[in-house]
Amino acid sequence: MTEHPDLAALQRRLAEFAAARNWQPYHTPKNLVAALSVEASELVEIFQWLTPEESARVMDDPGTAHRVTDEVADVLAYLLQLCEVLGIDPLAALDAKIDRNEHRFPVPGTGGQQPDS
Repeated sequence: MTEHPDLAALQRRLAEFAAARNWQPYHTPKNLVAALSVEASELVEIFQWLTPEESARVMDDPGTAHRVTDEVADVLAYLLQLCEVLGIDPLAALDAKIDRNEHRFPVPGTGGQQPDS
C-alpha cells in the first residue's frame, strides 16, 4: 500500500511547482480564489444535468470518474495554495468550523439553534 503525503507535503509540492515556473506573482489571493471558483464550476458541470440517482453512481463510469477525480484535485490544489498564501491552516480551520457547527446545529432533541430556512 502506498503511503499518502500529508497536507504540508502537498502544499510544499504545489509551492515548488509554482516557483519552478515563476508563477508566484500570479498566485495572489484574488487570482487563486478565481481559479478555485472556476475549478469548482468545472466539477459542478459534470453533475449539472444528472438525476440524483445518476449523480450517486457517477464514479461507476471510469471516464467520468477520472474527470471527477481530476476536478476534485484541481479544487483542492487551489484551495491549498490559497491557504498557503493567506497563512491559513486548513485542517485547523475545518476543525474550528466543525466545533462552531456542533454548537449551532446540535443533534435533534438536545436543544439549541436550528438552521435558518
